[in-house]
Amino acid sequence: MKINTTYDYVIIGSGFGGAVSALRLSEKGYKVLVIEKGKWFKDEDFPKTNWNLRKWLWAPSLRFFGIQKLSFFRHLTILSGVGVGGGSLVYANTLPKPKKVFYNSGSWSKLANWEEELKDHYETAYQMLGAAINPYKGTSDTAFETLAKEIGKEDSFELTKVAIYFGEKDQTVEDPYFNGKGPSRTSCSYCGSCMTGCRNNAKNTLDKNYLHLAQQLGATILSENEVTDVVPDKGSYTISYKSSTSVFAKTHTVKSNGIVFSGGVLGTIPLLLKLKNSSLPKLSNLVGSEVRSNNEALIGNVTFNKEMDMSDGIAIGSIIELDENSHIEPVRYGHGSGFWKALMAPMISEKNMLKRLGKLFIFPFINPIRSFKMLFTDDFAKRASIILFMQHLDSTLEFKRNIFGGLKTRVNQGKAPTAFIPEAHKIAKRYSKIINGESMVLATETISGIPSTAHILGGAVMGEDINKGVIDKDNKVFGYENMYVCDGSMISANPGVNPSLSITAITERAMAKILKKA
Repeated sequence: MKINTTYDYVIIGSGFGGAVSALRLSEKGYKVLVIEKGKWFKDEDFPKTNWNLRKWLWAPSLRFFGIQKLSFFRHLTILSGVGVGGGSLVYANTLPKPKKVFYNSGSWSKLANWEEELKDHYETAYQMLGAAINPYKGTSDTAFETLAKEIGKEDSFELTKVAIYFGEKDQTVEDPYFNGKGPSRTSCSYCGSCMTGCRNNAKNTLDKNYLHLAQQLGATILSENEVTDVVPDKGSYTISYKSSTSVFAKTHTVKSNGIVFSGGVLGTIPLLLKLKNSSLPKLSNLVGSEVRSNNEALIGNVTFNKEMDMSDGIAIGSIIELDENSHIEPVRYGHGSGFWKALMAPMISEKNMLKRLGKLFIFPFINPIRSFKMLFTDDFAKRASIILFMQHLDSTLEFKRNIFGGLKTRVNQGKAPTAFIPEAHKIAKRYSKIINGESMVLATETISGIPSTAHILGGAVMGEDINKGVIDKDNKVFGYENMYVCDGSMISANPGVNPSLSITAITERAMAKILKKA
């Protein structure tokens, strides 16, 4: 691929923020380069199961170049996505809108009437991502509906709005979304494999909409490369980058008039922290602050009923609103994708570490048959339904650089995120009874009490000025011209729902503020 020496905009990352930026800037006549550290995947490149760690996990030190990244910190275990299309490759397709509290809390709350300002941009995001209501109830969705009835929330159960092409069964059609400008699509087979990468051409990942259309307008997408430096240079910027998949990588540079940071929290924040100590010293001192975990719990529920196939359906097919602050969703993987079982342990609802470890030790002796069945499940994906619990309730962390140049966490405001959310554990136990099963969580939760999240947010939040945020209400970085942050790190309050739609809508708004190229 030929890379030019100068661009109007360099976009760092190709997830929901980067993909939107690439298309909208290209439409305005700008010359755009997108630099993505992950690989470019075709449908057939995705692994058949998540046991194929080389294709599923992103761990370059092990020569694994997949789409799922696991990051372990003092206060959190974080799941994130990597590749051309960013988190869209590995996410569960769900596109819920946050409730009012999201728009009226956090550092951005008084900067605009956000609910009104974003209304049209949410609709644009729905259209671009091919949002549709899931038409199919799988086994775990039916069990969730039973749960909703049992807890008196039958009216709060609904099927999800998702970025999937459903169409007619086993049918491939010409582009159904963009008047023939997009790629052909194939109807969903309800195999449950959305999060190991859709091999069926049904998932509306960003490489099939925003990025696809941006390329048609001349945008260049450079995969398997990572930005290492951004240096101001007489009204423009010099961007250094090198291969992210080669052992011995040579550094290259390009010039650009503008920069959009869109590498996600675990891409953008480490880079901004590094640059603040070197080439971009005028960045706000709040870089890395106000990081949120969406107050989540991820709880696996393994059924001992051999007649149940929990992998039947889409990744997240339904949702229950528990109260004004909380909701739950059943998450599934496709047949054979049982890798998570290797990292899990029984769920122990005990905050005291010594008592918790004691209960873990005696669990197999108290429950020998159930422990045996959990350990030797024939197909974990077929037998497991993972509850994703999310809340609006807020607490924040801060990312700082450690002595080795990596990241470390510390509590920023409020209490640290916890692996022991009583409401989550209570509802998981009730769900397990319905499916005749047992609840499990990542061993890091049971042993060390460190919670997990698939939706890390913040670190470059909006504020009134440089002392209250990293970016302004239009996503412009304080202290530098023509520099933006458009990804999960711009999210300035706890959405309490899957954030992809909101990242898309907020970026749509930011890009709409940029004038066309003269």
